[in-house]
Amino acid sequence: MMRSKAPVPPGKALERLENLCARSEQCEYEVRQKLARWQVSADDADKIVDSLIERRFVDNERYAASFVRDKYRFSRWGRIKIAMALRQKRIDRHTIEQALDEIDEDEYTDILRHLIKAKAASIAEPDTYEGRTKLYRFGASRGFEPALVARILRESN
Repeated sequence: MMRSKAPVPPGKALERLENLCARSEQCEYEVRQKLARWQVSADDADKIVDSLIERRFVDNERYAASFVRDKYRFSRWGRIKIAMALRQKRIDRHTIEQALDEIDEDEYTDILRHLIKAKAASIAEPDTYEGRTKLYRFGASRGFEPALVARILRESN
């Protein structure tokens, strides 16, 4: 039988979140989730979040920009998948659009080209209808725009 942990005192929660935010970007939603898990009261959670935002430990715009950079460069995600992940973190649409606008179009296209080329090498017959369909689905499943995936596939033929 699992026992529930004791609530974290507000002062301790603030200190822990300051340390966490100093080490890595956090969005408001993630911070609120942690406070809820630590059983911090709603009033105290609001005060803590307001304090972190005011002192710029938490900044959703900065978080979104960092998230976009990391996901398209390192995880090799497309815009659609990145936007969906940010929406799940309750980032507003305008902030998401601003962050996605920072993507370098040439680098983004090169990433997709490289992904499709690598995937094509693993498919027995990439030049068949079935092979191209697999490549198209692969690109779309990585969150790249269907029109861009189709254009890259046409260019590679």
